[in-house]
Amino acid sequence: MSRLANPAFWAGKRVLLTGHTGFKGSWARLWLTHMGAEVTGYALPPLAEPSLHTLLAAAETTSEHLEDIRNGDALAAVMRDSDPEIILHMAAQPLVRESYRTPVETFDVNVMGTVRLLEAARSAPSLKTIVVVTTDKVYSNDESGRHFPEDAALGGHDPYSGSKAACELVVQTWRDSFLRDRGIKVATARGGNVLGGGDFSVDRLVPDIVRAALSGETLDIRSPMATRPWQHVLDCLNGYFVFAEALHRGETDRAALNFGPSPTERQIPVRDVAAAIQTAMGLPAEWRDTSAEDQPREMQTLGLDPALAERTLSWTARLTQEQAIDWTARWYDGWRRGTAARDLSFGQIDAFMRG
Repeated sequence: MSRLANPAFWAGKRVLLTGHTGFKGSWARLWLTHMGAEVTGYALPPLAEPSLHTLLAAAETTSEHLEDIRNGDALAAVMRDSDPEIILHMAAQPLVRESYRTPVETFDVNVMGTVRLLEAARSAPSLKTIVVVTTDKVYSNDESGRHFPEDAALGGHDPYSGSKAACELVVQTWRDSFLRDRGIKVATARGGNVLGGGDFSVDRLVPDIVRAALSGETLDIRSPMATRPWQHVLDCLNGYFVFAEALHRGETDRAALNFGPSPTERQIPVRDVAAAIQTAMGLPAEWRDTSAEDQPREMQTLGLDPALAERTLSWTARLTQEQAIDWTARWYDGWRRGTAARDLSFGQIDAFMRG
């Protein structure tokens, strides 16, 4: 059984969580506070409507700062006031298609935002650990279908991927030049394609399914045969948390780890994910193939090799890809039928931790 985040470790820990208003950030904030961490959130106001951040009423239990990650002065002030022991950096421009529309801003947010954060972190007196979340897309993907290990070449065929690969180099530079000498552990976490309830972003598969279901419109799928390392948001976050714990305790000095489903699992194409979620929500498995339309290039195959995380942390995905799909569908189905997002989310966190 995979190692779980330890509530006893997180209880009372001062954590600066950037990107706390996003999809993964909202789940991270909820779980961390559930374990007793003192979380300070730093992010822009949520872009989606509705947003999981709002549905969870995050501001009730979190000290939050709605600021731009590129604002060095604001970061320095928050760093001084919150005096974090651990930083989890999730703030980003996270969308591939948006990166084609706004490439300069994508690089500015993802690269220079990380630079500003790490520079501000140099002045945090109690800081011991930083985990910077990047992506499975940091690898130079040759579309061979292989599962990339951590030592594979970095690259990027689109502005989002390229910006995240550049972010990896930024982390390495600040670690080697400034932070290691202060005894601060700094590493990157490369997660697979995350599924889970409460994602309402544009240009993402599951939110598109939910929007189509709520509106009664036909779902459009632009890459029905594309495969991704699908995993539930709680599996991914569990990896980040366990990695942070191990770094903080001096159990590892790994610079980067992959977190994704086992390579032995079947590669599930987008169309099958869509059909499974629609069926689980009691909807007809219907969609329209828009792959022939002119659109930006996206990789058709992508896989991660998480073997190093298993050897280093005893971490593996606790949910299969089919279970991740089912948990996601049940969250959205419960929400559209009137169950509160907080109840659905707490219920899944508790079920996940029970194993």
